[in-house]
Amino acid sequence: MPKPWATLGVDLHLEPTGPGLRRGLTDALREAVRTGRLAPGTRLPSSRSLATDLGIARNTVVEAYAELVAEGWLTARQGSATRVADRTVIPSTATTAPRPRPERPHPTYDLVPGTPDLSAFPRTEWLKSARRAFLAAPYQALGYGDPRGRVELRTALAGYLSRTRGVRADPERIVICAGFLHGLRLLGEVLRARGASTVAVESYGLDAHWRLLQRRAGLRTVPLPYDELGTDPRPLTSEAAVLLTPAYQFPMGVPLHRDRRATVVDWARRTGGLVLEDDYDGEFRYDRQPVGALQGLDPDHVAYLGTASKSLAPGLRLAWMVLPPGVVEEVLRAKGGVDTSGVLDQLTLAEFITSGACDRHVRAARTRYRRRRDALVSALTARAPRVRVTGIAAGLHAVLRLPPGTERSVVRAAAWRGLLVDGLTPRYRHPDARAEPLDALVVGYGTPPDHAWSGTLDALCAALGFDNFKNGDPDNPLPG
Repeated sequence: MPKPWATLGVDLHLEPTGPGLRRGLTDALREAVRTGRLAPGTRLPSSRSLATDLGIARNTVVEAYAELVAEGWLTARQGSATRVADRTVIPSTATTAPRPRPERPHPTYDLVPGTPDLSAFPRTEWLKSARRAFLAAPYQALGYGDPRGRVELRTALAGYLSRTRGVRADPERIVICAGFLHGLRLLGEVLRARGASTVAVESYGLDAHWRLLQRRAGLRTVPLPYDELGTDPRPLTSEAAVLLTPAYQFPMGVPLHRDRRATVVDWARRTGGLVLEDDYDGEFRYDRQPVGALQGLDPDHVAYLGTASKSLAPGLRLAWMVLPPGVVEEVLRAKGGVDTSGVLDQLTLAEFITSGACDRHVRAARTRYRRRRDALVSALTARAPRVRVTGIAAGLHAVLRLPPGTERSVVRAAAWRGLLVDGLTPRYRHPDARAEPLDALVVGYGTPPDHAWSGTLDALCAALGFDNFKNGDPDNPLPG
């Protein structure tokens, strides 16, 4: 009695067509190889396995394989599997999709903020946490989960955020999401479903946030004024919500003044508005006491959003919201009643936090990034004295204030040297902001790996125009 098809060999999807079984099988295999669906080196099922899967005689498969070997499409050796031969793939004109545009070449150096040093990801500790978490997890954890996320992670986060950020968190009011933008999109949908039309935002921030609120949620964004005390919330009136980075304003790097924190909370209580708190880079501070989360002042009116993207890696796609009681069910409806993050990663992060590995990693990263920041300030002081470095008490980036009218030329000079760096105005200034545009660079000193940091710093100083220019450099924006 032949074995069931599902127990034999490797799977291969084929649909033989045309006159005769052998001819149809041969043509189907040849076409799969010719178009690249079966890549060079791919191992094919044994003749017995494929014959069983297709419900045909084994000799039919043997003959088809032999013909394609003779033609050079396949290779076969005594005692070894039949494989696809190495050859140039000629795409089928009937099925070829349009060619994608070639990607821009990667820069030699990268100072765009938003990413930590990915080479410093704690792989060993993460793997240890993953093993412990997986072995301890009940088998039910692998099923369809709670749309709020795994209770192990929500419980671990409740304790961690309370201890490190002053957040008043209950696991029942925490919702796990797939990144900050995912959480913001869900809250935008909640606001739109409530009939909201306008959200106040900061004059300086991430354009991706404004676009998401406008295009995905259909909400108009109105920028608030900004000065040396941070974002000014006093103009808030009838807006449905306000999006803020109060602990460390991104990108300007100024914490929201305590009087203005009180003003925001008073506005929310008085109007029923919702404060969306982006706790950007809250883990990394260097020259000041940590600023607690705004949510701790009023958990009933502040939705707190945090993420593992800066402390660990954005590729984990793990973030969280600590929500006011009346918002949780609305967010779950917007989420579609499903858990959107991988169970194993959630369990691993929970173990990583509760084991103390997260605290050790953050402290080590804080020390490493502080050294980078100090090296940046020292190099610019010596080699670019007309550049003023601001916003460096916390976070993973600095704002380099430039002489008026020089931002665009500095960015071009950086690109000429293979250095990717953002100007402040094009990406981070809200188009409706009333304040005069500032000439500045937003430098993500956390982005480069350790081995590239020295070269990246040299390229930055050279782009600022204080080194000797060679090889006919067209841009010398800041002559010494």
